[in-house]
Amino acid sequence: MADRLMLLDTAAMYFRAFHGLPDSLKAPDGTSVNAVRGLLDAIARLIGEYEPSELVACWDENWRPHWRTALIPSYKAHRVRREDPDGVDVEEVPELLEPQVPVIREVLAALGITRVGAEDHEADDVIGTLATRATTPVDIVTSDRDLFQLVDDDAGVRVINTARGMNRIEVVTDAVIREKYGIGAAQYADFATLRGDTSDGLPGVAGVGEKTAAGLIADHGDLDGVITAASDPGSTMSRGARAKITAATDYLAAAAPVVRVVRDLDLGLGRGDARLRPVTGKDRERVQALGEQWNLGGSVERILTALDTR
Repeated sequence: MADRLMLLDTAAMYFRAFHGLPDSLKAPDGTSVNAVRGLLDAIARLIGEYEPSELVACWDENWRPHWRTALIPSYKAHRVRREDPDGVDVEEVPELLEPQVPVIREVLAALGITRVGAEDHEADDVIGTLATRATTPVDIVTSDRDLFQLVDDDAGVRVINTARGMNRIEVVTDAVIREKYGIGAAQYADFATLRGDTSDGLPGVAGVGEKTAAGLIADHGDLDGVITAASDPGSTMSRGARAKITAATDYLAAAAPVVRVVRDLDLGLGRGDARLRPVTGKDRERVQALGEQWNLGGSVERILTALDTR
């Protein structure tokens, strides 16, 4: 079986699991466990279908990094429940989801699934670093299209896009991105910078939508090319587009590094540290005990069975 690394955008996955399963699924103490169950079932299914040899649950150590908000203060600002100037801003999380996150951490650890985060960085940056450094094919599991920028057919990096749910997964390659947007994966971050993303508090260039942004990148190669063309009266750029880009020059300079994922973090992850293995002996008993404690039902056996094949 060929080696393949799978990288999970973990928070995106457990948020979707929480919203996709009824919160009436509860542990004996009354804690809702729908996100825990849904995440475990998703991981079990992914292992069975895509057969990774290694898997990392990538984690948001800071879901709203200070260096990103210093560049674009509106970045994810609408999702802040409480600002913490000396630490990590507290994200608005559904009341019934919040107590499930420590359970997720505990169960992943008991299963031997590697969880990796980086100080003042998001899971996207961990994914970007691990995908860039990988020497094997990589599957990135996410519902966030911003990670399309990491797709690299030559290196075997693709996105397993769960935006439409686990039953409608889309495997995103460079060809898929070209068909959708008319640009290559390597151009995606610049395209996204122009377009913006209101769900992340990134307004983009005023008056430039997805179609226009894609056209500008296709015509001028990258963001630098677009900015250069906007300042060149002899370029093929329309007068209207030139005015919009020129007015947004400062915004683009700040937004570009916010949109691009970091690819050079020091994560301290050694070769083979994330290899999947069957859970046996006392470790298996521990996982089964957690299943009983938290009423995880068949989700525990399904993921144990999936790991048995590794």
